[in-house]
Amino acid sequence: MHFRIVNVIRKTLLLIALLWLPMAWGAGTAGPHVMPADPCRALYDSMGLDSVVSYRAFEQAYTGYGKIAGRKKDLLALIDFSKPSTEERFFVLDLDSCRIVMSTYVAHGKGSGGNYATSFSNKSGSHKSSLGFFLTETAYQSRRNGYSLLLNGLEKGINDNARSRSLVIHAADYVDRSLTGAGRLGRSFGCPAVPAEDNARVIDLLKGGAVLFIYADDGNYRETSRLVN
Repeated sequence: MHFRIVNVIRKTLLLIALLWLPMAWGAGTAGPHVMPADPCRALYDSMGLDSVVSYRAFEQAYTGYGKIAGRKKDLLALIDFSKPSTEERFFVLDLDSCRIVMSTYVAHGKGSGGNYATSFSNKSGSHKSSLGFFLTETAYQSRRNGYSLLLNGLEKGINDNARSRSLVIHAADYVDRSLTGAGRLGRSFGCPAVPAEDNARVIDLLKGGAVLFIYADDGNYRETSRLVN
């Protein structure tokens, strides 16, 4: 019951923001000069994401999310690679109830950098992470990595080799929280690997048509992605 009340309050605050912003922008101006509300900023503020995930990351995720027709869930998974591996940077967001469902650590590819991921690729053998939008597919049992989740890269030339590269969400002992004091967590061959204790929950929440967006402050991605432009 407590969660239902909190969700009602959040939705009410979001509605108030959406109704108030146009009036605030338009105070003292006439018709054509009234600026519309920014629903992305209103949602970001309503969900309390400030100091949790960068607004630029959320803005790109929100922009592309609305263009993906194949999504089957209101959940948006966002990996913010502008944050170091020693901080939680994998977020599962419920855009319908305006809340953070969970957050956890996530590895990047060993070819992408040390504590920060700074280099990205769509090529097999690069051992780098790929940026952009993915749709989750089915969960399965891998002989090597156990319970895993297939990812379908949606952006040609950016991440559409995800399946052939076997980029999946899976558990890894090198992403353990106890390792954060070592200066960086372990790294993968490109998979967004998560802590073992969070793996099943992440996969069960996202499997079957959720959107995953992997962000970095990368100018090349911003220029080439059709989903964020």
